[in-house]
Amino acid sequence: MNDIYLDYASTTPINKEVLENYIKLINNYFANADSNHRLGGVANNYLKRARERIANILGVKAKEIIFTSGSSEANNLAIKGVSFAYKSRGKHLITSKVEHSSVLDCFKQLESEFGFEVTYLNVNKDGSVSLSELKDSLRKDTILVSLMAVNNEIGSINNISEIASIVKENSNAFLHVDATQAIGKETIDYSNVDLYNFSAHKIYGLKGSGVLVKREKVRLSPQIIGGQQENNLRGGTSNWQTSTMMAKTLRLALDNQDKYYSKVKEMNSYLRENLSKIEGIHINSSEKATPFILNFAIKNKKGEVLLNALSNRGIYLSSKSACSSYSSEMSPSVYEVSKDEFLSKNSLRVSLSHLSTYEELDYFIESLDSIIKEVK
Repeated sequence: MNDIYLDYASTTPINKEVLENYIKLINNYFANADSNHRLGGVANNYLKRARERIANILGVKAKEIIFTSGSSEANNLAIKGVSFAYKSRGKHLITSKVEHSSVLDCFKQLESEFGFEVTYLNVNKDGSVSLSELKDSLRKDTILVSLMAVNNEIGSINNISEIASIVKENSNAFLHVDATQAIGKETIDYSNVDLYNFSAHKIYGLKGSGVLVKREKVRLSPQIIGGQQENNLRGGTSNWQTSTMMAKTLRLALDNQDKYYSKVKEMNSYLRENLSKIEGIHINSSEKATPFILNFAIKNKKGEVLLNALSNRGIYLSSKSACSSYSSEMSPSVYEVSKDEFLSKNSLRVSLSHLSTYEELDYFIESLDSIIKEVK
């Protein structure tokens, strides 16, 4: 059987239409969008149109679209950008214990190096943020709340509309949402969110391409200086070709979202039902979680051993977020919902796609069951 890829939350293959258009673009146009000649003007027009198209798709203003290299950079720009720009108003920040490392590490740095105070919210049994704790944690000096839409390890979904209402009704803080695992998959209302971001390579686009949506009223302290690009918020030569392809990638993802969601939801149910029959399995993802992610662990079985054994059979999933896959530490997300150190250190994540097949899932389930019986 061919290789079975079950790690779509880490990255996705590039959509053929996106790739073909990108190759044509880079083969025919390569000028710097900031150059004061005709070819530079052509490049700049592509960049301008990409910004306008994405803004139209999302229902925001073109000036509110900031192109980045991906969500990790966008998270840094949003979190540090707001924190430094508004530190005279207050130095209290709020996030949760289960955020992506590019978010958590930002807050840890702001705490240790810049004197900010951070409240780390607990989560409910399903992995969603405690709304009552959020409300109780808001203060007069709170300037930013940063919470993900969909958890990248266990797939839990936060009620962003309710979170936005709580933040707006009880504070003057800005709300930032990491929407990396939500865009093109889950229908979420961002209308009352001040900043949110996503990455192309999670939705069948190019790597090195991200978007931060920043409402016009929000000021940011730039994190990369040395140029006037992105409205003076991100210095450096514009990668206008990937930004152009981001517009197409986003359009395709949203156009197909409902169709792909229905297929993946059925496959997730099938996978969950059959995995549950395996002795010793513990499914860490709530049934309320996004169907694109299913996290599990096997009691008394090392996750790394299982992962390697599956890989040797041509089955590829992950032990945690790809950004922290080389860390031996336990998964904060799994620990917060299970309170079990072994499970959180040995969890595995299956992430599905519309490209996944039942034949692949059957082979994975059979292989996992066989490996568990072989491994001591």
